[in-house]
Amino acid sequence: MNLSNKECKDRKGENPLNENDAKSLLAELTQSWGLSADKKAIYHDFKFDNFYKTINFVNALAWIANQQDHHPDLEVGYGHCLVRYSTHSVDGLSENDFICAAKIEQLLN
Repeated sequence: MNLSNKECKDRKGENPLNENDAKSLLAELTQSWGLSADKKAIYHDFKFDNFYKTINFVNALAWIANQQDHHPDLEVGYGHCLVRYSTHSVDGLSENDFICAAKIEQLLN
């Protein structure tokens, strides 16, 4: 099943994804997401023409995050939004991070 068609679920008690599983899920994303040095997060700095488009993206992203009950760390500035996903309940990455990343990518299609 396509990641963007999945829904996030409670991951408490699960182990974080290992590096190979994380890289495999990264390959399913269409944007160039990065894997943090500690392998506990994925990130992407989305670029926009202006502040208004950036904030529209942030608002749409916030709606997805609330629907999925999985919230990223954001850094917002003129023309960009750095999105960083990690699953705090597993102290690393879970499938939820990649599900939300895929849903966010759909905003740009």
